[in-house]
Amino acid sequence: MRWDDLRESSNVEDVRGSTGGGGGGPGLKLGIGGTLLALGAAYFLGIDPRVILGLVSSVPSQQQAAPVAQTGVPQDQQGKFIAAVLGETEDTWSAIFQQQGATYVPPKLVLYTQQMPSACGSANAAVGPFYCPLDHKVYLDLGFFQQLATEFQAPGQFAQAYVLAHEVGHHVQTLIGTGDKVRAAQERASEEQANQLSVRLELQADCYAGVWANHADQTKHILEQGDVESALRAATAVGDDTLQKRSRGYVVPESFTHGTAAERVSWFKRGLESGSMSACDTFSGG
Repeated sequence: MRWDDLRESSNVEDVRGSTGGGGGGPGLKLGIGGTLLALGAAYFLGIDPRVILGLVSSVPSQQQAAPVAQTGVPQDQQGKFIAAVLGETEDTWSAIFQQQGATYVPPKLVLYTQQMPSACGSANAAVGPFYCPLDHKVYLDLGFFQQLATEFQAPGQFAQAYVLAHEVGHHVQTLIGTGDKVRAAQERASEEQANQLSVRLELQADCYAGVWANHADQTKHILEQGDVESALRAATAVGDDTLQKRSRGYVVPESFTHGTAAERVSWFKRGLESGSMSACDTFSGG
């Protein structure tokens, strides 16, 4: 992935030097069988993060001091790379929103280590990257990318860019009101129906990640040979069917919260090929 010429965003709160201990308060229970499935699903925020984070913060622990954040562009290579991807998402979505007569307000990216408090609960490295709609921040422990490469066999910088672009896709959903509408509908729905709504929300975020990649490549030519395949491997690795087969040996479709590997790949490719938000209407089926 070509990123040296990308603008590095300063909307980064780097607390990696002041996190790693303590914990948040009690969280909610999550009715998903299998620790591996639950943690794998949490990598891409299939349900409300306050529910997901209940997995790792269900027992109260010692109060954690507020971490000290270094704001601006990180100085290490990995931090600079992710700040460059964030900057390109800001440029892309600002242009798309402007075309629609709206203003894009970018999220903050919080880089942390192991654990830290968030508005949605205790951010923990075990649950992977997630977007918190309550404070409009993306939380990321960069150590996740090593897991992505080794445990999920999805190495490569563009796979990492896809992860961040997916979480930014959730921010876009928040800005245009989709996220709130889905969460309100989930409160009135059965568990199976709520899961299906979660799947639709996740697949749309995958599609939005593809929309970003389309625009970024058109304007900055970021894609190199093998990049798209790298992102598709990441999407495949976190499909509900892939995770359930890995954790329990069989699949339970009614419990899916993210979509199958094939669905995630399909919707990312749809966004990548079209470059249009209108192509990402996952709630109408298809």
